[in-house]
Amino acid sequence: MHLKLISCNVFQREASWCIARSPHVIDVEYTELGEHARSVGLRQLIQSRIDATETTGKPYDAILLLFGLCGNATVGLQARLLPLVIPRAHDCCTILLGSRAKFIEHFGTAPSTPFSSVGYIERGEYFLRTGDSGEASVELGDAFKALVEKYGEEDAQYIWDEMHPDHGDDKAVFIDLPQTSHLGYATQFKAKAAAAGKIGVQLPGDIRLIANLINGQWDPQEYLLVPPVGTIEGVYDWDEVICLKN
Repeated sequence: MHLKLISCNVFQREASWCIARSPHVIDVEYTELGEHARSVGLRQLIQSRIDATETTGKPYDAILLLFGLCGNATVGLQARLLPLVIPRAHDCCTILLGSRAKFIEHFGTAPSTPFSSVGYIERGEYFLRTGDSGEASVELGDAFKALVEKYGEEDAQYIWDEMHPDHGDDKAVFIDLPQTSHLGYATQFKAKAAAAGKIGVQLPGDIRLIANLINGQWDPQEYLLVPPVGTIEGVYDWDEVICLKN
């Protein structure tokens, strides 16, 4: 297959590792990590990259989006001529851990726990990701607004509080993948976390969601396949995460 990958550069090392091993022809384009600070702007940027891809005349079989829901940044995206494929993930934490099950296991009781990875240390102006906007602070942002529009303010606040409980935890997590562990960023992270008054914890990551996306192994339980003219919609649960807009 001939595939176009549009990805946040927080995954640049991991995606490059997978592309080098993929049987498919992959053209890749990265967005800057800092774009997550403005979810509306990120949505517009990704949509513009999708639109530009469809005007190249190249015979792509699909456009791959290496993003999660990302503070609602991917809600509303659509292609006109080509299918889109995107992981069913709230954000890059699930993608770096390799599954929603691992995210729930490690973050289910405290999904606002700050985390980091090789990409955050290399590409970000901050070493931790904590907010749905991608900034180093927990914010409600567009994700909360979407809940209000869907459920009303009172129910939305209840859902938000259940998904983002405040445990007063000083833990900060570094997700360490075997493919990049030789770079030594886990050690740097622990020092930065200690300087910030946090307890640095290391979790093993898994490249499988990135690899399967790039290799065309699109299990519908783990990826949303969006047909041409279809639109991504948020579900905001722990399982489906995103769906096709009716």
